[in-house]
Amino acid sequence: MNLTHLDENDRPKMVDVSIKDDTTRVATASGTITVTQEAYDAVVENRAKKGPVLQTAVIAAIQGAKKTSELIPMCHPLMLTSVKIDVAELPELPGFKLSATAKLVGKTGVEMEALTAVSTGLLTIYDMLKAIDKGMVIGPIQLEEKSGGKSGDFRRAN
Repeated sequence: MNLTHLDENDRPKMVDVSIKDDTTRVATASGTITVTQEAYDAVVENRAKKGPVLQTAVIAAIQGAKKTSELIPMCHPLMLTSVKIDVAELPELPGFKLSATAKLVGKTGVEMEALTAVSTGLLTIYDMLKAIDKGMVIGPIQLEEKSGGKSGDFRRAN
């Protein structure tokens, strides 16, 4: 098996994408956070002591997408053209679902940027609510779909 992140001497390397064609690449990831009813109510009623939880999580998620290559060793720094974040209230959990869609025209995919955005956004919700609920549960975090590139399209089956 030929591993792309190892050189001929089994040393780690970043993949050379210079010969790849620029294509439009889009990836969407999502994840959930389950919280207590008290924490959920504090968010939806905008009573959290640290401020507007969901708005802060959206900003953090965008920032996370932009900083992915600084966190994940073999990720290329990318010039993202769009990062869109959606947060849905899930009163039945209670909790929230955060979705991130990252887009660019380039030589490598944006799956890691979408996944990092979701992780960062959900961790921000945790940080802002930990005084109310230390038992929050994050996950699953998953790739929902991606398009573009040599490997083609992917869509998670429901």
